[in-house]
Amino acid sequence: MINLLNFDLEQLTEFFEEIGEKPFRAKQLFRWIHHFGESDFAKMTDIAKSLREKLGGIAVVEPPRLMLEQVSEDGTRKWLLEVGAGNSIEAVFIPEDNRGTLCISSQVGCALECSFCSTGRQGFNRNLSVAEIIGQLWWANKSLGRDPKGERIISNVVMMGMGEPLLNFDNVVTALNIMLDDHAFGMSRRRVTVSTSGVLPAMERLREQCPVALAVSLHAPNDALRDELVPINKKYPLQELMAACKRYVVDAPRDFITFEYVMLDGINDSEAHAHELVNLVQDIPCKFNLIPFNPFPDSGYQRSRGDVIRRFRDILMQAGLITTTRKTRGDDIDAACGQLVGKVQDKTKRILKKMENPNASHA
Repeated sequence: MINLLNFDLEQLTEFFEEIGEKPFRAKQLFRWIHHFGESDFAKMTDIAKSLREKLGGIAVVEPPRLMLEQVSEDGTRKWLLEVGAGNSIEAVFIPEDNRGTLCISSQVGCALECSFCSTGRQGFNRNLSVAEIIGQLWWANKSLGRDPKGERIISNVVMMGMGEPLLNFDNVVTALNIMLDDHAFGMSRRRVTVSTSGVLPAMERLREQCPVALAVSLHAPNDALRDELVPINKKYPLQELMAACKRYVVDAPRDFITFEYVMLDGINDSEAHAHELVNLVQDIPCKFNLIPFNPFPDSGYQRSRGDVIRRFRDILMQAGLITTTRKTRGDDIDAACGQLVGKVQDKTKRILKKMENPNASHA
């Protein structure tokens, strides 16, 4: 059976032509799937019954299977979704006064091995399909419903969950096209953000093919430190990364790059580091998002103290750089990317060990 969640509108139209159906029917179906969130062909009432029956025999609308939904005391929601072969991914919804942001994943695990990242510690399994990427947004919209005015609760999407989006380029861009399509989710390019650790060739392709807003996981102001924290820096060092950022801004829907900077106690949070950052980005239109580190077992890192983060922020702001500090949200449901999956995988491994050796004791 063909999963129609894998198709953007152009691909769905081609599929309809292949099965002998008129192209305008594809647009109708596309709206039912994404705009209305319907997966049952029988309920798509303005589509001919013969076509609905045909689709029922050859196709499905199948998002990832929901394993668990958690709601934090602060309103943050997290969905754990199963994607086959014992693998799972996460999507997190963060409500704010003026927006609702969904953070979605692009890979099962991650191959980049950033030293402070829970997902990176779990290793890399595979890229997500288009259906598994857009399925996270599909599930979240279905779960959250609409506000009293009939508007969707989710106003922004950030590709900042598990994985490096630009290492799953084709599937991510197809999913982005669905998010932006007026017949699907109709989102503005300014409200869809791709986060990357700095995969330069793919940054160039994204700029040319689908220039949504861009966030760069920076985390260090010099190559020596970034080589340790973000190993891909050894392949694409800071000077090359900064040049690519400048090129991206020329065509991007926003007039700045967002630099993400996780605050690690005693590692990258000194005043000297802040001054280095100012010099590094002085000719790049940008803003900074300082991220208090989310601890996980055996990470080897601690979160920077609040007063240290404030001093760091003040140095950047005094240099004229817009700087925000991300609120720590959803700690009670392990809402930082990879944390819940890590716990689930850990429990699974303990269960397997116990089955192999039932007389052993496991903590």
